[in-house]
Amino acid sequence: MEAGGAGGVEVEKGVMRVLLVDDSPVDRRVAQLLLSSNSCAGSFHVIAVDSAKKAMEFLGLKDGGGKEQAIDMVLTDYCMPEMTGYDLLKAIKALTPLKPIPVIVMSSEDEPQRISRCLNAGAEDFIVKPLQSKDVQRLRNCSTAARPSSKGAAPCEAAAVASKRNNKPLVLPASAAATSPSGRRANLAGVAMVLHSSSVELSQYLPLLLKLVVLVYAVLCLGELLHRWSSGGRCSLSLWCAA
Repeated sequence: MEAGGAGGVEVEKGVMRVLLVDDSPVDRRVAQLLLSSNSCAGSFHVIAVDSAKKAMEFLGLKDGGGKEQAIDMVLTDYCMPEMTGYDLLKAIKALTPLKPIPVIVMSSEDEPQRISRCLNAGAEDFIVKPLQSKDVQRLRNCSTAARPSSKGAAPCEAAAVASKRNNKPLVLPASAAATSPSGRRANLAGVAMVLHSSSVELSQYLPLLLKLVVLVYAVLCLGELLHRWSSGGRCSLSLWCAA
């Protein structure tokens, strides 16, 4: 659903209202199809806009804005013209301090500095595009509609806080990465890289090893020749002296 006119966003209880912000029509469509798929049926209500400025207008945060819309979560791309997702993140956190809206940043590049920058600015999570089915639970955890009433923080929020304290990017647990298809591919890619680097190192040192073997063999041969010559020389000398 594209954001339309005024009117509030009214959905059934328990349905998460997601404001999707992305200037790429393809990425917007991918996210919409995923969040409206059978596995997510009835869980998300998506309102999509193609710029951070339209998101600000929809939320009633721009220039005093209009009526504020009830949103459980903002899912925004990082790289956008005019106003980036990072700028949108800072604006939302600055203008809604009493009722902070969870913001999840997406990007096609998982640069550690970019991830840390967003988490330090208040982002609940950072997801690498394109959005995949394995990311749906992370969205549920970060939504205000899904946050537990107990003192414990939501999983993604706790992980984000820990990342801020350690100044480290938020990453999936090793077990989750290993069980997911992308995690297995990443592990295989890592093994392939290690094997490749090892083969490269061996190929670099192989000529040196061959030269060393040849040198050792030459020294041994020379030693044997010297030994034979010295033995033969003593015999000849003894015979000459006896004569």
